[in-house]
Amino acid sequence: MAQRRHHYEAAFEAFLRAARIPYVAVDEARRALVPRGADLRLSTGERLKSFDFVLYGGSGNLLTEVKGRRLGSAGVGARRRGPRMECWVTREDVESLTAWEGLFGEAFEAAFVFVYWCDELPPDALFDEMIEHRGRWYALRAVRVRDFRESMKPRSERWGTLDLRRADFDRLSRPLAGHEWPVHDPPPMSVMETLTGALC
Repeated sequence: MAQRRHHYEAAFEAFLRAARIPYVAVDEARRALVPRGADLRLSTGERLKSFDFVLYGGSGNLLTEVKGRRLGSAGVGARRRGPRMECWVTREDVESLTAWEGLFGEAFEAAFVFVYWCDELPPDALFDEMIEHRGRWYALRAVRVRDFRESMKPRSERWGTLDLRRADFDRLSRPLAGHEWPVHDPPPMSVMETLTGALC
């Protein structure tokens, strides 16, 4: 397992291994995958922001960016509704992942994976996917970038952050393992070999 800068990414990688989901940790090797001469800048002139993992599977291939969030213990009112799950991202996040999805082609979709660090073991009804990693509990939900983009609302103009309404997040988010992402052909072996070689 590669050295992860954040415990959220480490927990997510542990989940992928436990769930036997094939993946590659991207880091800076992502540039080995894109076509030569491809434009790696946003319309603002800034370089595309990196993402974290490429996930491979018979039901779809995902370009994923991990978003770590803290999920505290719920109060009395929140226990009836379930705790508020923060799902904000930056405009740069959305634009960069959308651009990467276009560069990788039809066999790939981009998604945000929200990894929630929980103060205690969350109830089974709240999350389908949980993992205990190094003494901490984590829960996972994923949202496709295209779905996020269609329902997002401004959170802070100053910081360039975007969010989903609670009802939209509940409707759009889904688990990773056993998910029903659209089916695609598997990625070419040359793609996998190029990325794997670059990471070695």
